[in-house]
Amino acid sequence: MNCFMFPGQPMALDNLPADVPVFRELCLRCQVVSGFNPLDGVPSALHLTESVRMQLFGTAMSLYRTEVLLRQHGQPDIIAEHSMGIYPALSACGSIDSTTAFELTLRIGVTLASMGAEREYALGSVIGLARDVLEIIATHHDVHIANFNTSRHFLLAGPREKVCAAALEAEAAGAYSVGIFPCDAPLHTPLVGHVADELHSIVAEYTFCEPRITLIDHLEQRRLTAPGIPLFLVNELCRPVYWDKTYGVLRSEGVKSFYEAGAGSALAKFNRWIDSEL
Repeated sequence: MNCFMFPGQPMALDNLPADVPVFRELCLRCQVVSGFNPLDGVPSALHLTESVRMQLFGTAMSLYRTEVLLRQHGQPDIIAEHSMGIYPALSACGSIDSTTAFELTLRIGVTLASMGAEREYALGSVIGLARDVLEIIATHHDVHIANFNTSRHFLLAGPREKVCAAALEAEAAGAYSVGIFPCDAPLHTPLVGHVADELHSIVAEYTFCEPRITLIDHLEQRRLTAPGIPLFLVNELCRPVYWDKTYGVLRSEGVKSFYEAGAGSALAKFNRWIDSEL
């Protein structure tokens, strides 16, 4: 069995396959929907935050990489998604079309960005600590673990000053890599509940078809079905990403080959880390 994996938001707008017609067409589609064309860079959409632009670029890259992977490996047996990778993943499994993937990325991203207008948030990457140690630190500083990527790779989210304080304590406790990154909203934490009503209103405007390819969610590692997709799209923003559990379930289901459909290779790196501990 093989799996296409859809990563979340990229960290940088780079390595664009600018000369490839399929990617250029997707960028034009993105521009029609959002005003942002990844090939033009930031000046094409100054009205959008950097995070929203990166999310749109991520969707464009994932849709493009899906086309490449289909030609190379054929249709996947199963699809997995991580964070904002859910929108191109829904397109890849046939639940929505690519234009809708861009629309959802844009509208949900802009709604999340509204939280950043009220308070400054940040993400904190912590590598090297055990989960139970970081959970105590997160509770102490009133922040949340947003991503459980491996047994030693986590992402904190919350108000910037609290994330910075938690990161300093994590470093003092023995984490060998700590990084702070700006963000529009504390994704995958209960704090997103502040805009949950708006998010529900957005997804209620769309029709989701039954996925033609099995799509596994990153919350409970269950197969997503058409009736459950709208609720999942809101819940997943208010709850953590469990990539470590998701990868474990995929392996137990018999998946042997994993292909990353997106910018970069973050998920492949997580997979190698998890495999090294088996």
